Amino acid sequence: MERFLDRVRQLGRLRVIEKPLDVELEIPHLAYIEIKKEKPDVLLFTSPVDGKTGYKYPIPVVMNAFAGFDISTVIFGKKPDEIASEIDSLLHMKPPSSLKEKIDTLGRLLKLRSVLPKRTGKKGLCQEVVITGEDVDLFKLPVLKTWEKDGGRFITAGQVYTKSLDGKLQNLGLYRLQVVSKNELLMHWQIHKDASHFFDQYHRAGKKMPVSIAIGGDPLYTWCGQAPLPYGIFEIMLYGFIRGKNPLLVKSITNDIYIPYDVDIVIEGEVDPDRFMPEGPFGDHTGYYTPVENFPVMKVKTVTMKKNPYYYATVVGKPPLEDKYMGWGTERIFLPLLKTTAPDLIDYHMPENGVFHNLILAKIKPMYKGHAKQIMHAFWGVGQMSFVKHAIFVNADAPPLTDYPGITRYILERLKPDSFLISEGIVDQLDHSSYEPLVGGKLGIDATGKPVEKTVRPVPDEELLKQLRELDGDITDLKQYFTDSPNPIAVIGVNKTKPVRQIFEKLKCLSDRLRIVVFVDQKGNDLDNPYMLVWRVTNNIDALKDVWIEEIWGFDATRKWEIDGYKRQWPEDVYCSKDVIQKLKNEGLIDVDDDFLRKFQIVEGD
Repeated sequence: MERFLDRVRQLGRLRVIEKPLDVELEIPHLAYIEIKKEKPDVLLFTSPVDGKTGYKYPIPVVMNAFAGFDISTVIFGKKPDEIASEIDSLLHMKPPSSLKEKIDTLGRLLKLRSVLPKRTGKKGLCQEVVITGEDVDLFKLPVLKTWEKDGGRFITAGQVYTKSLDGKLQNLGLYRLQVVSKNELLMHWQIHKDASHFFDQYHRAGKKMPVSIAIGGDPLYTWCGQAPLPYGIFEIMLYGFIRGKNPLLVKSITNDIYIPYDVDIVIEGEVDPDRFMPEGPFGDHTGYYTPVENFPVMKVKTVTMKKNPYYYATVVGKPPLEDKYMGWGTERIFLPLLKTTAPDLIDYHMPENGVFHNLILAKIKPMYKGHAKQIMHAFWGVGQMSFVKHAIFVNADAPPLTDYPGITRYILERLKPDSFLISEGIVDQLDHSSYEPLVGGKLGIDATGKPVEKTVRPVPDEELLKQLRELDGDITDLKQYFTDSPNPIAVIGVNKTKPVRQIFEKLKCLSDRLRIVVFVDQKGNDLDNPYMLVWRVTNNIDALKDVWIEEIWGFDATRKWEIDGYKRQWPEDVYCSKDVIQKLKNEGLIDVDDDFLRKFQIVEGD
């Protein structure tokens, strides 16, 4: 971490905040604002404090390590596409036929030697300070509380190291960890994650599960924790491949789990398989608060650290955030591996305002009828891709997938009723739109065909809104997009008093003027803000219940409750505290205007 900060400082991209700021709301709010800028800085808070007790933490806080594409490239050491090319060359390695090819092949094979971790018998840099027994106090770490309605303080960038019951498999995961006492944490490993699978083994055996949590060190360690590797592959091996040198690991003090020798802080303990506590709520990367659920309790035995450690944390919420740049690296690096499942895949992209698992755009080379839908099913059956809710496929001649206006127009020019495939599968445990937890609708769209004819004749927004309001009084506002395309989009704001399906039925009589109608709640949405509308719509739809492909095509992205047959608790949006934002503005620590706050829906009501 020290080397990384020095490098960023040399690039003029390290912003040091020396003013004392509270770990509750103030530090994370400032980081939340900064990472949304077009060119954000890495932040170093040198004087974190506990506003309630006045305690001054001796450990500085680092945030926004992945501060943009350029700084993320610094962390990877090269462009992610270059790493992907190295992986691709290994996957397609052929017997060499010339001396040059033999030398090249030997070089690639020798590089694989760096993948395997090396274990040192010496103490690690992360073990210069050892705190045990009654001296353990997690409240002496500058753990942050990000949102006003969070259930407490959460470690948000903890590298969670675990091993299988028989010790043959190791795992590195990135899970949020709620601090509930001076020596207890709650482990939010979701049911689909590898660490949860290990936990099941210990639970069946009636044994306590050892866990070591590392914080800081090389930011690449943290990125490896979220890498979507297959079950049983130790994520730290990916670190060795990218760095081109063997990861150096050191044994934890109280268990047999090995962690990187140069991380900043290590929290060691064990999880009792029979002890659970309510965890949350927490404003997560979906931009919503996840509800309170029971999760396992970890009893902390020991905390070790460097003599002068850094506490690294990330902030999650509404996009764009640091995970935009972490996800960019993941997306590019794992393209060759995804192609092994779908060989005719050319490229893919997961927009950050689709919260990654909510929306994927894919460019393919279709070879036969139904090929796109075949690949959709392949995606929904592969690892973390199985969480993807909405997948849109285009042909090789489509614009770049990151050209959002261009790719949107391309898709709209090719949609017809049989373009849509609605299926069912697992969804992320954080997903709130499914009508039952863990299982929900999937929407696949095949836009690989030829352009279709334009049959809809849209009218101006004012005229259409008047007609819509005459049909149903719940309709309050309207904004149309791409009205010159064969499939224009009408975003309709409603003050909902009944199921949206009933409104949709009334609009079918306007099939000559409407094609795609997207319903959102009037409250909390700006119909002139397509970036945040994509975030809202992809979050709020369960394709099995909320998508209707009939005379017109309807998408219900409103909040659901009992009148919709939805019996779960619909979560609240995350918003920054107005008072904290105003204070940070007054102190000159935030330099964005009200338009910026409104654009990203940072403060409620603005």
